[in-house]
Amino acid sequence: MKPGIGFYRHMLTPDNFRFARQAGATHVVAHLVDYFATGPRIPQSESHGDGWGIVQNQDHLWTVEELTDLRRAVEAEGLTLHALENLDPSHWHDVLLDGPRRDEQIENVKTIVRAIGAAGIPVLGYNFSIAGVWGHVVGPWARGGAESVGFSAATGPEETPIPRGQVWNMTYDPDAPAGDIPAVTAEQMWDRLARFLDEVVPVAEAAGVRLAAHPDDPPLPALRGYARLVNKPELYQRLLDLKPSRSNALEFCQGTLAEMVGEMDVYRAIETYARQDAIAYVHFRNVQGKVPEYHEVFVDEGDVDMLRALRLYAANGYDGVIIPDHTPQMTCDAPWHAGMAYALGWIRAGLRSLDALD
Repeated sequence: MKPGIGFYRHMLTPDNFRFARQAGATHVVAHLVDYFATGPRIPQSESHGDGWGIVQNQDHLWTVEELTDLRRAVEAEGLTLHALENLDPSHWHDVLLDGPRRDEQIENVKTIVRAIGAAGIPVLGYNFSIAGVWGHVVGPWARGGAESVGFSAATGPEETPIPRGQVWNMTYDPDAPAGDIPAVTAEQMWDRLARFLDEVVPVAEAAGVRLAAHPDDPPLPALRGYARLVNKPELYQRLLDLKPSRSNALEFCQGTLAEMVGEMDVYRAIETYARQDAIAYVHFRNVQGKVPEYHEVFVDEGDVDMLRALRLYAANGYDGVIIPDHTPQMTCDAPWHAGMAYALGWIRAGLRSLDALD
């Protein structure tokens, strides 16, 4: 298996690539979604994906040239660019909402997938969700009071409807008319996902790209009045069965799966989906608790036996990329970097103990 690291767009720099290589990473997952900050929120590099502003890419789809330049910059520091993670809401909001621009935006996604393939990047991670990652709160929940994120239905923010012009907590149209997005049922969301996969998976196959679906975090049946899709581990199978193909794959967020309450536990989920060669890459993090009350912790102190997890990946044929997508922030001058270095060191040691480090 191959230890990797995820970087937000503003972190895609030679210095950070060198840090990753020094900490033992071999692969990079890159986020290319930009925001204008609109208020005093946690910095993007520490918020673990919660949107907090206005997206900037409305009139610009990522091109082969800029994606190739990014890949070459990563490779120049001895790393491999394994995946792009998350589509910009301005590129596909009406695919999620089944809105009037849906057909146009499906073509946007196809164009992006073709560009990713032409640039030599093998994976596109995405989250087919309207509410996205929402409601996480920050606290000193990891060992030694290290700051991390969690979710609490009892004490967290009150759920409110999503205003028009916003998807995934990101505003794609600041001039949208007043009002909220209409409520959406689970069957409507599954139907929208099925149509998306029917149209985009053949393009991904031709481009040599795997589409990798992230599960819902927080893994509730509905959030802010909008149904979720993969909020139980077994629902990943429904997603795979919608369009059987190697290009219909999983962004296997082990931490989110461990937060879920379902028929499968996280260990059975690893066995089930690794055995199918369905995992495009792994988010390898640990948590304490389950929805609706959980928080993230250091890789070696949560509810999941992470060495057992590594053994199961290896025993069931997975030899791909593993990234610590989130880590607690350590008390020092570089809290994010220290947390990532600790997690990568642990992952490398764990893989070495299994003779599974590529």
